This record gives sequence, structure tokens and C-alpha cells, in this order.
Amino acid sequence: MGRIQLKQVTKSFGDLEVIPPLDLTIEDGEFTVFVGPSGCGKSTLLRLIAGLEDTSSGTIEIDGADATQTAPAKRGLAMVFQSYALYPHMSVRKNIAFPLRMAKLDQAEIDRRVDGAAKVLNLADYIDRRPGQLSGGQRQRVAIGRAIVREPAAFLFDEPLSNLDAALRVGMRLEISELHKRLATTMVYVTHDQVEAMTMADKIVVLRAGHIEQVGSPLDLYRAPRNLFVAGFIGSPTMNLIAGEEAAKHNAQTIGVRPEHIDVSAQDGLWSGVVGVSEHLGSDTFFHIHQTGLAETITVRADGEVSFNHGDRIFLTPRADVIHRFDAQGLRIA
Repeated sequence: MGRIQLKQVTKSFGDLEVIPPLDLTIEDGEFTVFVGPSGCGKSTLLRLIAGLEDTSSGTIEIDGADATQTAPAKRGLAMVFQSYALYPHMSVRKNIAFPLRMAKLDQAEIDRRVDGAAKVLNLADYIDRRPGQLSGGQRQRVAIGRAIVREPAAFLFDEPLSNLDAALRVGMRLEISELHKRLATTMVYVTHDQVEAMTMADKIVVLRAGHIEQVGSPLDLYRAPRNLFVAGFIGSPTMNLIAGEEAAKHNAQTIGVRPEHIDVSAQDGLWSGVVGVSEHLGSDTFFHIHQTGLAETITVRADGEVSFNHGDRIFLTPRADVIHRFDAQGLRIA
């Protein structure tokens, strides 16, 4: 079991309150991702759950038991860090086995767990190598293996992929997602990368300055962001946000249109503009349009076969049924 509840949890460093009173429930077996810009409090929140930071007030419950004052090693949680934190002089086997040896398990049980983790993570062929002989992705798998063998109630991941190159990040994203499905164990994952959040999470928690801005499934946040911050943060490329006269036509202070919800034409459309930068990605092309009569640059996501040149005048038509409206306070208008 791995249900985690935060009840009116706060965290202050001196006079600086970095986590205002916060309530959150992470269900057993759920893959929950904390996402937000640098400094939003997501890593601090993870460390509070792990017990690596003390709460200033409030309670943290794990499977219904108050764990607020429980030592990190007694919480039944396993944390995977960004830096891998492997022992360079130890083999893969000894690195993975280390927490079990510290717990004084018998050797047969240690071997069973280590061999099982190595098989799950495709590390069996590297079991006698040292970390310096492994790639970044392999080292990260060793760090995950060391967490798996503890058979925790929940895994806590603190930006585990940020040290990897783009190709390895994609591969490890898939491996962690598949691991979650196999183990069916609660995972709490911190990232600043909203693409990771969208592709991995059952539930996303969007944070800003220690506040929870929205909690929901990836599609909930994509389809119905509750405010301008979430609208501008979730989605890649980000949502186009347009104020002024165009927004007033929709009885809103600001409207939002995602790049993939704008149709482009060389002949006619609701808006017109001039092509600035084009980003050709093969299957997709992103056009950055200098919009006539608007201060904002509009980003459009088009099929990769669509071709316009720098300086071309083109026409844009947003799809009316997926225009998002926001009031003067930046909140979503239903």
C-alpha cells in the first residue's frame, strides 16, 4: 500500500514560507507528477514526503498512519535522485544490494531481490561492472534498482532524467512508465519538464510559489486549464494567449488558443499575419506568425508537409470550439 496524504502542510526557512498550507492526496498505485517552474517548491514538497526536510506545520500520513515525525528510513519510501548517488568503487550488484546489507537481510534474500531487480531493469549483463563503465541511462537504472529492492510503499523521483541527453530521456521515460505498470506501486515524480509530466502521469500537480494551481489528469489540464498560469505552462508549444480587442469579442479578458487548434491557409481566414521563424520537425512544422493588429506572436502547429517561407502572408482561423476564455483575474470562464 502507498497512499500518501498531506494535510495543511507548510514549510518555512526562517521567515520565508516556501510551502503555504497545502492539502494533497496521492492514491495507492498512482503515478503523480509534481511540475512547475524552478523555485516553485516541487522538490521541497518531495523532500517533506521523504522526511529529508521537516514540516513547519501540518501532517503527512502514509497508509493512514501519521508519519510526520517518522525518520526517513522508517517511512517505507525509496528515493531516486538526479545525481544517481552511486558508489564508484562498488559493482552494480553491490550498489543495488547496499540498502539491503545495511538492513542486515540474509544473503539469500539479498541475492533474490538484486537478481530480480537486475532482470526487470535489463541490468543482468552489467551486474559486475562499476558505475564508471556504464552509460548515464544504465547508471540511472542502477539507482532505480537500488530503490526497487527495498520493496517500498512508494517511489520518490527527484528530476531523475535531467542529467541525460534528449534521446536517453525519452528511453528512460518509457522505462519508468513501464516499470510503474509492472510494479503497480505508487510513484511521485518531480520534473520541470511538462512533456515528461504529460506523457508519464496519472495525475499532475501544477505548482507555483508553493501553491497548487491545479490537480488533474494530463488531458484534464490540457483541455480545461483552470487559469492563465496552467494554460501557459501545459502544452508544447505553449498556448497562444491573446488579450485586447480580440479577447473582448469572446467576452473575455484573455483568450487562449493552442497552436494545434489553428488552421492555416494561403487564401483566407479570420486572422492574417506574416511568417517569421519556421521550425521544421519532420511530421510537424511550427510557424511563428507576426499577427496583423496584435502585439502577440502567434505560434501555429501544422502538418510537416505544409510549406510557407519567411515573410509570406498567411491566414489563420482558430477553431471556435476549443478557444479558452479567461477573466480579469486570469481564471477560466466556463
